[in-house]
Amino acid sequence: MEQTLSIIKPDAVAKNVVGQILARFEAAGLRIATTTKMQLSQADAEAFYAVHAARPFFKDLVEFMISGPVVVTVLEGENAMAINRDLMGATNPAEAAPGTIRADFADSIDANAVHGSDSVENASNEINFFFAQREIY
Repeated sequence: MEQTLSIIKPDAVAKNVVGQILARFEAAGLRIATTTKMQLSQADAEAFYAVHAARPFFKDLVEFMISGPVVVTVLEGENAMAINRDLMGATNPAEAAPGTIRADFADSIDANAVHGSDSVENASNEINFFFAQREIY
């Protein structure tokens, strides 16, 4: 059973579409192994996105991710990561396929509603960043 991480970003939380997004995961056959709503600190966001520290968008990304609460979820299922990435759609919502989360709920390439792990290795690291194993059922 594969696991992957999803973050519903501050823009989608502010729009009150968390339930709709979680329902899409379940409708696609993914199981919610654990989920929590939290407010990231600047240190949290900087550490989580450290891989992007040298990129020009890093500061804006951190500021966006601490601008409001997020909902962090571990999704589980066969091919969970690929299914989640298909559900999310392209990073730029203008390029996202109709019916994807980003096409339906994102405002811009920066405020793009969701984050999803991009590899099995990153999924493991990201899950461990937010959750202890005892929190995942």
